[in-house]
Amino acid sequence: MPRILIAECMQEISSFNPLPSRYENFHIERGDELYGRRGLNTSIGGALAVFEAQPDISIVPAISAHAGSAGLLAADAWQKLSREILDAVRDSVDGLDGIYVSLHGAMGAEGELDPEGNLLTEIRRMAGPDVPIVVSLDLHGILTDRMLRQIDGLAIYHTYPHVDFADTGERAARLLLQLMRGGIKPIIARVVIPALVRGDELITRTGCYGDLIGECRRIERDGTAMAAGIMIGNPFTDVPELCSQVLVMTNGDVGAAEREATRIAEEFWPQRFRMQGKLISLDRAIAQAASIDGPVIFTDAADATSSGATGDSNVILRALRDARYGKRVLAQIVDPSAAEAAHRAGVGAIIEVDLGGYFDKRRFAPMRVRAKVRLLSDGQSRLETMKTPLDAGPTAVLTFGNFTVVVFSNSISLFDRAMYYANGLNPVDFDLIVVKSPHTEHHMYDGWVAKNFNVDAPGSTSANLKSLGHTICARPIYPLDEGVTFEPNAVIYDRSLTNHQSR
Repeated sequence: MPRILIAECMQEISSFNPLPSRYENFHIERGDELYGRRGLNTSIGGALAVFEAQPDISIVPAISAHAGSAGLLAADAWQKLSREILDAVRDSVDGLDGIYVSLHGAMGAEGELDPEGNLLTEIRRMAGPDVPIVVSLDLHGILTDRMLRQIDGLAIYHTYPHVDFADTGERAARLLLQLMRGGIKPIIARVVIPALVRGDELITRTGCYGDLIGECRRIERDGTAMAAGIMIGNPFTDVPELCSQVLVMTNGDVGAAEREATRIAEEFWPQRFRMQGKLISLDRAIAQAASIDGPVIFTDAADATSSGATGDSNVILRALRDARYGKRVLAQIVDPSAAEAAHRAGVGAIIEVDLGGYFDKRRFAPMRVRAKVRLLSDGQSRLETMKTPLDAGPTAVLTFGNFTVVVFSNSISLFDRAMYYANGLNPVDFDLIVVKSPHTEHHMYDGWVAKNFNVDAPGSTSANLKSLGHTICARPIYPLDEGVTFEPNAVIYDRSLTNHQSR
């Protein structure tokens, strides 16, 4: 009976977050614990649905390690994590017929700026040259040359905001089964585009990026390609191969892979101007919000925890207070000290605390507030789309004046409404809601608010990319540099050869 190993390692980092990520940030599942993903909208959940539908397949669940977005992973944490993952693979590697690895692609560790490439290199060494390896990736990942040299196939998210987690796992699983049956010569073409992109045009339902993704989907469906995608990287992960890139995989057809990857890259390049964040100054946003009757959103993409920021920015709260904005405000912030003080005082107590500026002290100064403790919780919830758990640690709802703020102890993804709901709050009951995410699914906010203000605020995930200070990624690259040019060059990866070929 053919044996397929499943492994996962997922984290997205911001190199500009001053708080290092630790081993303790990772949730580790081992062996049969991975079956807990059945039916969930996750890559492993989708892959399991495909594999378990095959009666002649033996699944070997090895390990899953996933963590919320954060700063660069500390060296000792990476050493411990990588050793644990590779040990789990090593224990089951004998007699494998296929390997599926679920990755994000935008990891970074102190002393190892290509962690996924490191893992795949070691997995390939253990498995040998003939066992097919297929990976799934977030479109915000950075697929490196080292990674491409180890794999036989790939599946990349096709949606943003992401809703196709399980679908991507299903595509990866079906591709792996095809490769295991034999008779296929996988060819992958890669075209690197020297551009970093951000902004509303990346929303695949409505933006020009989605139109290009549509071409990737079309050539998958009509059989031109076995897999195709456009990875735009995470502009906050400052690593050597940070870029946008087009990937096209075919069955032995080098010409088609090269042609399609080049064509889509050439269509992408002139639209890089559109694919930039359109920011509004904070003072102007506040003035306009005060004059709008309906509810509004203040998008704080610069402090997006799901992109790797600290979550402790109080810049918007301070500006609203200083401007005497008088309508009802709902916001979230990460501040373990303030949360602890609230839990110590108890519900109903009036406390004076410093709010914000707990981690990123260079960017944010603590804001003193006198607040009432309205509610205390354990900070447990589940993401709306993925249904995977959230653990914000001891959490408190503080109110002061017209402000209601949910205060967390741990940084968690805030790209939906889960933590508002879990703490007894409904955004529709407020006039201004702060969302610490560049985008959310349309129905969550944009479908019912009068206006979404993408405010220009400081933070380690600011869409004002020039303000961040990249020092590692390859230059020149748009928009960090002026006069960047692009001449598409398709690099062909063919593992049947000793080395990949460039055409």
